[in-house]
Amino acid sequence: MLSEGLTNFFQLCLSGFAVGCIYAIVALGFVIIYKATDVFNFAQGELMTLGAFICYLFIVQLHVPIFWAFLLTFIATALIGMIIEEMFLRPMVGEPILSVIMITVGLSVLLKGIIGLSWGYMIKEFPNFVSEDPIYIAGMVISPLHLTTIIVTAILIVVFALFFKFSKMGIAMRAVASDQDASLLMGISVRKIFGLSWSISAVVACIGGILLSSITILHPSSSFVGIKVFPAVVLGGMDSIIGAILGGIIIGIVENIAGGYIDPIVGGGVKEISAFVVLLAIMMIRPYGLFGKEEIERV
Repeated sequence: MLSEGLTNFFQLCLSGFAVGCIYAIVALGFVIIYKATDVFNFAQGELMTLGAFICYLFIVQLHVPIFWAFLLTFIATALIGMIIEEMFLRPMVGEPILSVIMITVGLSVLLKGIIGLSWGYMIKEFPNFVSEDPIYIAGMVISPLHLTTIIVTAILIVVFALFFKFSKMGIAMRAVASDQDASLLMGISVRKIFGLSWSISAVVACIGGILLSSITILHPSSSFVGIKVFPAVVLGGMDSIIGAILGGIIIGIVENIAGGYIDPIVGGGVKEISAFVVLLAIMMIRPYGLFGKEEIERV
């Protein structure tokens, strides 16, 4: 049997790993858009929260069975992602990158306002879709929701690995991410790939929002997780899907350990800033991330 100290440490790591999987899912959405369009989407957190509220609408307010509620939510968020790209991002093609980034910042404010107007600002409890009975492993306790989060993340990794390696659309997305001009010459519709990237990113964000709301609460301010995921994206590498997954998991574990060991000593607050401390450290040591491509520009 493990000592009490080791058990507590591994318990914090296990819980942090589960939360990190949610960060990883949201970070995955960031990277998918960035790889295809070179745009960093600051509205990803709001897309995540909007997806969770749409699922809440179907399950709680419209009483749709859970399976169909999830399916309808994914379809709705995919359409929202495509509409956003069509209405707001496509007209900005060729404009300075700063202008495009500011469009995503404006989108985040717009979506947050839409969420507040549609569902209000009261805390809502997301319905449970798995058992609440805790699972005991070697003296540690894991919530079925945490275990579900880990399993869903693993499934998404496999699905995206197969999608990008074997499907025509996945290969086309990789080609566009590598060289847009060459992709156009090969007959690939770059505009179509842009829309697909936003749709996939919105669905991935929605999955992260559903899992996060199941573990915590459902509120418009939940979109703040999108900002907390930024260090995970930078840590893993802006253009690396594997890096996004590992970066999210690392940030989740670091946060939980900081909250478990340092917060009681200093009176709290360290857990909330630990991700950004990691961000500052990685920017100084390895600014392109653990798995990002180092770009060298000669002039």
